[in-house]
Amino acid sequence: MAVSRWYHRDGKEAPTMEAVKDASHLYEVERRARHAERPGFRIQELQISPRQQVPWHYHNNIQDTFYVLEGRLRLFLRDPKAEVRLGPGETYTVRARRPHLVTNGGDASAVFLVLQGLGEYDYVPLV
Repeated sequence: MAVSRWYHRDGKEAPTMEAVKDASHLYEVERRARHAERPGFRIQELQISPRQQVPWHYHNNIQDTFYVLEGRLRLFLRDPKAEVRLGPGETYTVRARRPHLVTNGGDASAVFLVLQGLGEYDYVPLV
């Protein structure tokens, strides 16, 4: 497997941390609930305030599919660089190993589902 390297805008390499199996201690959200889980697949519901975010990270083996229930989300992506805005009922899938940052795209709380799979879950923070 090739090792990917991520870079800041100034051209300096962005260090990565070790992959973790549970990232809930790495960032704060207003609410987090796990709705379903089976080997290789899970569905979580997150609620984030206008000032909260899920920091830059990627997953080695799984894709994230975001489905917005309430509010607005902004996803920032690398490789290639992109920004995606989602509202209620809209979805977007981030492939495995693609770095992404999840932010609230509005001035009220955002509630969304994250469908994660198929494969072993991990969370690799980018610093």
